[in-house]
Amino acid sequence: MTIDIFLQQLVNGLTLGAFYGLIALGYTMVYGIIGMINFAHGDVYMIGAFVALIGFVVLSTVGVVSVPLAILVVLIMAMFFTACYGWAVERIAYRPLRGSPRLAPLISAIGMSIVLQNYVQIAQGARTKSIQPIVHGQYSFEVGPGAHVTISLLQIVIIVLTVVLMAGFTWVIRSTSLGRAQRATEQDATMAALLGVNVNRTISITFVIGASLAAVAGMMATLYYGVIDFYIGFIAGIKAFTAAVLGGIGSLPGAMLGGLIIGLIESFWPVFFDLAYRDVAVFGVLILVLIFRPTGLLGRPEIEKV
Repeated sequence: MTIDIFLQQLVNGLTLGAFYGLIALGYTMVYGIIGMINFAHGDVYMIGAFVALIGFVVLSTVGVVSVPLAILVVLIMAMFFTACYGWAVERIAYRPLRGSPRLAPLISAIGMSIVLQNYVQIAQGARTKSIQPIVHGQYSFEVGPGAHVTISLLQIVIIVLTVVLMAGFTWVIRSTSLGRAQRATEQDATMAALLGVNVNRTISITFVIGASLAAVAGMMATLYYGVIDFYIGFIAGIKAFTAAVLGGIGSLPGAMLGGLIIGLIESFWPVFFDLAYRDVAVFGVLILVLIFRPTGLLGRPEIEKV
């Protein structure tokens, strides 16, 4: 493999890992707060992609030609709608079952996932939806004699935006009252409530933030691929969940690390092996990590109080 192919696949892998990392943050946040997996999270990402596509179509219809303004407006709109869906999922599928055995909310979340898939299929149709490229421009760098690496402006935006969101969210968790409430709820929800923390509101806000991050990933996927359908949430959700487990479920840096690893595996695999077995490689790495390090790469073993 030449240096230009290596660097090109590295850029592509980092871009793909940014998608998975942002979605994985939603999984690991919810698990960190209430110890449950939100299997409807991938479909919230899918809804964010559809809202973004509809937003771009509407803005182009009314004559908005400023690309940065259109992206900003669509991003706010997608985050708002998906935040509403994230709040509704928590209220409908999780809060009534919070004290139940873990199997009950798990089944409820899977049912919510099926409902959202079929809802979008009925509302938008089963056919794939496409959009014309909006962000243009690319940069080519010479890395050797006759060897070049091309980075699109959209890839730069995706990677930079992911880093900024990760840094901003880490600051929120470590330095704000909301972050302290989330950490207190994670450690002991009952004691946090006795000390004045509104546990229900904290959990709802956590779902809303996770859904908003999924909306960012959905809008970026719409711009990057230009084609979406009602089923993209299932595939991306499973891989993002894999990324969260790989990095260490409950660890925010672990979620991003897991997303980057999966993105790099998917990017480099076709260079050496058959593309048809790419997903097998992703889940194979997950199995190896769970065998030799069950808590994930950055996860910590749970200490059970007795």
